[in-house]
Amino acid sequence: MGVNLRDLVPKTPIKLEDLSGKSIAIDAYNALYQFLAIIRQPNGTPLKDNSGRITSHLSGLLYRTSNLVELGIKPIYVFDGTPPALKEAEIKRRMKAKEEALVKYEQALREGKIEEARMYAQATASLKDYMAEDSKRLLDLLGIPWIQAPSEGEAQAAHVVRRGDADFCASQDYDSLLFGAPRLVRNVTISGRRKLPGKNVYVEVVPEVVELDRVLKECGITHEQLIDIGILVGTDFNPEGIKGLGPKTALKLIKEYGSLENALPHIKDAEFPVDPRQIKEIFLHPKVTDSYKIEWKEPDVEGVVDFLCGERDFSEDRVRKAVEKIHRGYVKLKGKTTLEKWFG
Repeated sequence: MGVNLRDLVPKTPIKLEDLSGKSIAIDAYNALYQFLAIIRQPNGTPLKDNSGRITSHLSGLLYRTSNLVELGIKPIYVFDGTPPALKEAEIKRRMKAKEEALVKYEQALREGKIEEARMYAQATASLKDYMAEDSKRLLDLLGIPWIQAPSEGEAQAAHVVRRGDADFCASQDYDSLLFGAPRLVRNVTISGRRKLPGKNVYVEVVPEVVELDRVLKECGITHEQLIDIGILVGTDFNPEGIKGLGPKTALKLIKEYGSLENALPHIKDAEFPVDPRQIKEIFLHPKVTDSYKIEWKEPDVEGVVDFLCGERDFSEDRVRKAVEKIHRGYVKLKGKTTLEKWFG
């Protein structure tokens, strides 16, 4: 779900090329879900190998990462760990939504409504444990660093940026801001021409940068007050939020009363599944780790080919071309003529 701060947050459109030379801590699960939802056959079926294993996530990870690195962008993928207990309600809500979408998808297929079936199929995307492990294996072979978060990936990515170990967080959600990410970039893994669901209309999706300091300054609030606004609107830890309360009204209330605690007595039907102070604590003091190593290495070309082509039935020609893009990206980034000089 993610917190809905879209109407409050000032965004600066950029080109991917503008991120050349920058390191980006990418919310891995967020990206993999996008790949699983978007990379599908016309009837909504995900890409699979000859044994029936889904490979859409690997396809997206390989080709999108190679495009980023070719531009001189240095990706760091951050994987979710154990979710906070308060996220259980949101996880159950998502599972129910996927089950409902699956029923509608199968019905649309039976009725021959292919476009409608594809739309519902995207909503059924589910990340299995083996997909995360396959993704980490591929990143290792590509020489791309990844970090295992103890809990929320977005919290860990924000922590990495705050420490100065990456220049940006990358996610579609605005939760990174609540976790204190200084700089968030959206649409990194899905930029390009995209078809609107249910319509024969295409739009250009471009990356956009959101700076936390600018958000706070233009809204006239503190970071803690931004968290208060998020809790009023609804987060992954209280999905419903306050019924009928949008981000602009939430901003007005927090600015008028100063804090969530002071505003609650003035909000009708303000109910929370748990004490909102517990939710705030997750954002203010998330579980993160300093135990990680960020290092870009030379891709193992034959290892990538053996894995994706030998085990997952990818096209060898396309895979080799994608890995070659990574070679070119590293060379371009350092201005060197060989990878040996880059890593030497």
